Amino acid sequence: MVGPERPQFVIFGSSIVQFSYSHGGWGAVLADLYARKADVLLRGYAGWNSRRALQVLEQVFPKSLSEKTRVIFLTAPPVNEEQIRENLSDQTSPQKRTNESCKIYSDACLEVCQEFDVKGVDLWTSIQKIKDWSTTCFRDGIHFSSEGSKIVAEEILKVLREADWEPCLHWKSLPTEFLEDSPYDPPSADGTTTVNIAEQSAAASPMKWGLSNEI
Repeated sequence: MVGPERPQFVIFGSSIVQFSYSHGGWGAVLADLYARKADVLLRGYAGWNSRRALQVLEQVFPKSLSEKTRVIFLTAPPVNEEQIRENLSDQTSPQKRTNESCKIYSDACLEVCQEFDVKGVDLWTSIQKIKDWSTTCFRDGIHFSSEGSKIVAEEILKVLREADWEPCLHWKSLPTEFLEDSPYDPPSADGTTTVNIAEQSAAASPMKWGLSNEI
């Protein structure tokens, strides 16, 4: 632990998680919004599936976790099958990675979430609500473009805002570390007061990423 104790978000999964800090990814969006509020830890492993993830689950999430630990599942997103054939045919079988098969996995994930009363984000449906989603939301047919990542981030933030959790983990509800005004803050234009950069940065973050005002 470095610095003051604060919430930790661990994003765990395969390449969609590992690459979430690249190309305006959704992990980077969350890390920026939660700067000085929570630590966003990346635990993504390209090429992995659920069976492989289960083998290391207790190393990533030890049994000693707090009783206040919260879980959000992201369903399998849709895919652009044509882009997969063009960009990833040497890495994955286009016949196996279809939009239809992703719907089966997505529905199964949501059923498990409902059974165990766990929050779930239906990415398969959310992504396809966007006009021209198949061409604007992906870089290669599977991994998200910045536009696709924006949707992922907004859907996660929607769950965090609406969840009846104590404490609330939505970024606007968490305190900002060392927010108090200080004589060491930069002077304002009139030279008589100081400028609290932390407040300005927090207010500007959603606009920087092109996120909805409702997040």
